[in-house]
Amino acid sequence: MGNKKLWISFAFIILALFPPLFLSQYWLHVMIISLFYVMMASSWNLIAGFTGQVSFAHAAFSGMGAYTSGMLTVYLGLPPWLGILIGTGVAALLGFGLGYLCIRMGGIYLSLTTLGFSEILRIIITNEDQWTRGTMGLQVPGFFVEYSKTSYYYLFLIVTILLLIVIYKIIHSEMGLTFRAVLNDEVAASSSGINTVRVRVLAFAISSAMSGLAGGFYGHYLMLITPDVPSLGQMFLVLAMAVIGGMGSFAGPIVGSFVLEILSEYIRVYGEYHVLLFGLIALAMARFAPEGVVGILRKKWRREWA
Repeated sequence: MGNKKLWISFAFIILALFPPLFLSQYWLHVMIISLFYVMMASSWNLIAGFTGQVSFAHAAFSGMGAYTSGMLTVYLGLPPWLGILIGTGVAALLGFGLGYLCIRMGGIYLSLTTLGFSEILRIIITNEDQWTRGTMGLQVPGFFVEYSKTSYYYLFLIVTILLLIVIYKIIHSEMGLTFRAVLNDEVAASSSGINTVRVRVLAFAISSAMSGLAGGFYGHYLMLITPDVPSLGQMFLVLAMAVIGGMGSFAGPIVGSFVLEILSEYIRVYGEYHVLLFGLIALAMARFAPEGVVGILRKKWRREWA
């Protein structure tokens, strides 16, 4: 089974090298945005799907990584890659601090606190004209001297693959085992000697860092960072991608990100209502098919080969 998964992953990586050869510039942009959402949904799934922490601050950490990197490159002249590394560290520290303060509350209280934090951060960014440029957006430099969507596609592909490898290693390590122990039965995990608070805070900080990393690359790709990056609409879209794809599975957020991002291009005529539609689909999936698309396909495959 392990070799089979390895070969399947290798085949997908090989196939992922070819889109720039036949896709238009518009659809190549869609693929790049999909890769950004793969990073966002997979890192959110690390805390929600494997430790049971439903946080609404993920988009805020992405915005923190984007704005930190953007301001460092604009006002201090740092190279984008160094700005992204610092932005990732800032997001990790902020996630650690917020997690340390909120994890003990748990449940709905954690969700409400992170929701409030996310909205407060968005309001601050929106009303700060001197540094973030408010609603006008902060113009930042890109990675390449000559703008090329093909170059950005391969850059995002490499970063996404590396991040997914890290997530895969985590969930299949002793750390991942403690994550699942806390998710399945926190009382039993605590009684067996696991510091559940430390485990949850660690997962929260790691996930926040990954979100900040994704936001940094996203900002330097668009070369314009706006308050839409840390918005609740962005957060709910990431949540829907993870849930619809299959929360608690490795492949679920990957599938959900591509499916919903491509689908959104066909229903964009409905404006922001497409986010509401995805939310309704996510609720229906959580109620009737909690395993998501990946779980449905897995069950179908087992029946066919049983």
